[in-house]
Amino acid sequence: MEKQKLIMIPGLICDAGLWEHQSRYLSDVADIIIADVTGFDSIKGMAEAILKTAPETFSLAGLSMGGYVSLEIIRQAPSRVKKLALLDTSSRADTAEQTNRRRHYLELVSNGRFEEVVSTILSLVIHPDRRQDEKLCSNIMQMKMRVGPMVFTRQQSAIMGRQDSRKDLSKTRCPTLVLCGRQDVLTPLEVHEEMACMIPKARLAVIEDCGHMSTMERPQAVTALLRDWLIYY
Repeated sequence: MEKQKLIMIPGLICDAGLWEHQSRYLSDVADIIIADVTGFDSIKGMAEAILKTAPETFSLAGLSMGGYVSLEIIRQAPSRVKKLALLDTSSRADTAEQTNRRRHYLELVSNGRFEEVVSTILSLVIHPDRRQDEKLCSNIMQMKMRVGPMVFTRQQSAIMGRQDSRKDLSKTRCPTLVLCGRQDVLTPLEVHEEMACMIPKARLAVIEDCGHMSTMERPQAVTALLRDWLIYY
């Protein structure tokens, strides 16, 4: 079986570490590219940059902000995406409450309090039962700290400026996996159910006892679901 080309897009202040397990254990069925979206302050700009260097056709997976970028890629070049996986993300634009929270974080970061912001975010992105998991928490913190405050500022601006993608979901023609942690409080199950209902060829997968950072919290479960998506969808 010929390997697929698979582009994986990280979320907010994440890098290849977000996809470490998936990159390792899906390499037998896919040639994996981890997109670098650290240098852009718009979702549109991220999508355009990925498309410039991407293979002619490819499968695409994005988590959180990576999902926003994936939906923009589908909007810009739908015929190039063979399969789509949307993980712990949303097709909706920011609410006023979400934007206000982001602006508060940006203000703290501008005052040199980036590590404090990252610690606050960490408490929101993983299941409460995993907050005492020192290895998991350390891996997430280290990843976000090495990506750094300048990227955080650019990416938050991009996220606040993203458009609502719900009107475009029905135009998505490729086989799609919509996946989330049952206890994801940032992009809850209901928004994934909404996407799965609106995308014609979508399947919904819910991972139990899992928050927003599903690829790192429950890596084996996510990898198994992505393998099934790559081979059988």
